[in-house]
Amino acid sequence: MSEKSSNSSGSDEDVDPESGHPVELGGVLSKWTNYIHGWQDRWVVLKNNTLSYYKSEDEREFGCRGSLCLSKAIITPHEFDECRIDISVNDSVWYLRAEDPKHRLRWIDSIELHKVESGYGSESSLRRHGSMLSLTSAASGFSATSTSSFKKGHSLREKLAEMETFRDILCRQVDTLQKYFDGCADGVSKDEFQRDRVVEEDEDDFPTSTRPNGDCLHNNNGSKEKLFLPASPKGMNGIDFKGEAITFKATTAGILSTLSHCIELMVKREDSWQKRLDKELEKRRRVEDAYKSALSELKKKSHYGGPDYEEGPNSLINEDEFFDAVEAALDRQDKIEEQSEKVRIPRLTPVPPGDAYSVIGTHRFAKQPHSYSSSLSSVELVSASDDVHRFSAQVEDVVQNHMTYSLQDMGGDANWQLVVEEGEMKVYRREVEENGIVLDPLKATHAVKGVTGHELCHYFWDTDVRNDWETTIENFNVVETLSDNAVIVYQTHKRVWPASQRDVLYLSAIRKILATNENDPDTWLVCNFSVDHDNAQPTSRCIRAKINVAMICQTLVSPPEGNKEISRDNVLCKITYVANVNPGGWAPASVLRAVAKREYPKFLKRFTGYVQEKTSGKPILF
Repeated sequence: MSEKSSNSSGSDEDVDPESGHPVELGGVLSKWTNYIHGWQDRWVVLKNNTLSYYKSEDEREFGCRGSLCLSKAIITPHEFDECRIDISVNDSVWYLRAEDPKHRLRWIDSIELHKVESGYGSESSLRRHGSMLSLTSAASGFSATSTSSFKKGHSLREKLAEMETFRDILCRQVDTLQKYFDGCADGVSKDEFQRDRVVEEDEDDFPTSTRPNGDCLHNNNGSKEKLFLPASPKGMNGIDFKGEAITFKATTAGILSTLSHCIELMVKREDSWQKRLDKELEKRRRVEDAYKSALSELKKKSHYGGPDYEEGPNSLINEDEFFDAVEAALDRQDKIEEQSEKVRIPRLTPVPPGDAYSVIGTHRFAKQPHSYSSSLSSVELVSASDDVHRFSAQVEDVVQNHMTYSLQDMGGDANWQLVVEEGEMKVYRREVEENGIVLDPLKATHAVKGVTGHELCHYFWDTDVRNDWETTIENFNVVETLSDNAVIVYQTHKRVWPASQRDVLYLSAIRKILATNENDPDTWLVCNFSVDHDNAQPTSRCIRAKINVAMICQTLVSPPEGNKEISRDNVLCKITYVANVNPGGWAPASVLRAVAKREYPKFLKRFTGYVQEKTSGKPILF
């Protein structure tokens, strides 16, 4: 997960002094790929407001594997991880890790410089987009004004009220004009009558004359003449002013009436369109709510597999969600196993309560019941002197401890809880926690017909057939062969998201336990316990689990009828399986206990079924 940053331009500065633009930055960063592969080293390049990544620096010529435009990117330094950067653009999120906080800060500063340079607020951006920005602003301003005017209530109803006011004013003006026209018509009639009378009295002479009120006026030549009111057009042309006024008033009233009718129609049309608009707005609101909800779910799903949701001290996933996710992942694995039919598990033959195997006195190799708590003084280890290597003493200690304590009866011990009982198989658990980590010892007992303890332990120990029956292992390899009966094995287990992937390095040894007492059954043992090795150091991709596991198999044989040979129908193997596992990490206790309760019975049934299938029809191996 190392990170090396360098400027391809050859300068150590973040800004090119000549152009004033941020320079290109490239280097190795660890990128979160997915929950299966975790963090992977990638060659990352920052150039021209774009962040791109390649599988390696040598593969740049083949094109980048992904890129992000930084114009709208959000850069978030992680709260707890001092080397991590989260870069998000809409729904796309990149999780990156630098070599140390110093390099992370340099990447953040460079990305921010590119982002600022590319933004619309920068000087160069305004120069590039000035004209278009002006046009857009103008159009937006007009649109906003129009919309706001409509929203402020300037509707047709208010316009109608204004038109009503204008109509009242116009009607008053028309009435005033009508009065004026009526007065003009009456005045003209009186003037015509008076003028006709004067003309008859004196057509040639124009003496000083007086008005009906006695006033006299002079003409332009200084002589007095009669002054008449100006002749109106009606007087000259015979126009009926009163009739014209009535017609004007009627026409105006008709226009106003028609306009009012049009306004009424527009109001009705407005009501209809307003209802349709309300319906469309409601539909839009529902669609927007659905879109926001779907977008939220999509973001949640797109980030749900990110590093913030995996197992860890600061995980964003709660215990219930963790439990549900693990259950769902295990269910998917079960379906895959069923569909592949890689391992066919035959139906096990149950042991009847009155079977001859349950009567130890009929056992060919035992004349009195065997005591599980018998002293180890009568127990010897086969080939102990020949199987010598640097872990020999440790192996012998582990074997003796298992033979002393693992075979003890749990009856009356309140610390052991029976959690599973399926026919002959029983699984017990004793709850133990240290520093919040579940360290529950598990113990299972089982009885399988038709196979011997040697056969079961052989297939359990033999690495050549491990993948034939073990479905939880992703890969494994033998790190070192210590002897014919002891090997050091490194294996990684399939990840069950959101739990972190586990690996284990252990020594596996097989032993036959020889007893000096003929009443002791034929017993074989395989023990697997964690060790350290220079060729398999812990890595950051997996959490190293610690184990101490043993499978103890005891063979019981019932006498065949008459002189018949012993067949598999006469063979019964009693299995005692014990497991002490320290899973490490931060998985919730409820999840670990539920998984153990679910997986251990499946493992025993799958393994014993596999051995029954492999040994069926073959000679018995004692």
